[in-house]
Amino acid sequence: MSIFICPVCGQKLDLSGNSYVCGKRHSFDRARSGYVNLLLSKHMGKTVHGDNKLMVQARRDFLDKGYYSPLCEALCEAVENNLKGSVIIDAGCGEGYYTSAIIDRLNGANIKAEVCGIDISKTAVEYSSKRIKTAELAVASVFHIPVADNSCDMLVTLFAPYCGEEFQRVLRKDGIMIMAIPSQEHLWELKKAIYDTPYKNEVKPYELEGFELVSKKRVTYEMRLESQEDINALFSMTPYYYRTGREQQERLAKLGYLTTKADFELLVYRNI
Repeated sequence: MSIFICPVCGQKLDLSGNSYVCGKRHSFDRARSGYVNLLLSKHMGKTVHGDNKLMVQARRDFLDKGYYSPLCEALCEAVENNLKGSVIIDAGCGEGYYTSAIIDRLNGANIKAEVCGIDISKTAVEYSSKRIKTAELAVASVFHIPVADNSCDMLVTLFAPYCGEEFQRVLRKDGIMIMAIPSQEHLWELKKAIYDTPYKNEVKPYELEGFELVSKKRVTYEMRLESQEDINALFSMTPYYYRTGREQQERLAKLGYLTTKADFELLVYRNI
């Protein structure tokens, strides 16, 4: 049995050979690397479907150098301390850096869990499937998560779109949602180096309908980027990359090295 359900009819999917098949015989083939594409055309929208190859590669290269490891450690600690049950979904898993770390943390603590991840970017899920061999992975939208109602004990959402009703649907009552968002001063020095009038991030109120805030933690520290390659990777994995003109791009290319703040909010909620 798979954690995933058929995106067409909603029935449970079973893995038969190299295909996921539901009771109504809708079939979805697994890619060679192990993931399945459950993204229906009607759920794609009109824009680009998630992060492109440039952004995914930049994020993979940057994260693998450990620049966000304090956030990753705080996340894994929150998962271990708050998990009650065994089914975890990473809604917006990207290239799998955090998903893989969660699995390693739980394995190290001898905690058995069924971990699955989805992302609307086929490129990201393909990268994730090459990194992770012990999780179910699917191309899917966080607005149409292909799992049954009340089927997850924990949902992790890191810098992904917030879909409150859908997150509540897939979580069981009292299930836990862990969310990471940029805080006010995230990458502030990078912004000052590039933009004439930089602005700090707006942190919205923590209250979310249908959820109770259990805990919040601010993870903030300085990152020293000592190569232009790492600076470019950081910038390419942010939304700023596509909002920046030629003049700002040229400023970025001349930096060489940079010390900038990493500033995150790690929020733990209970589904009520």
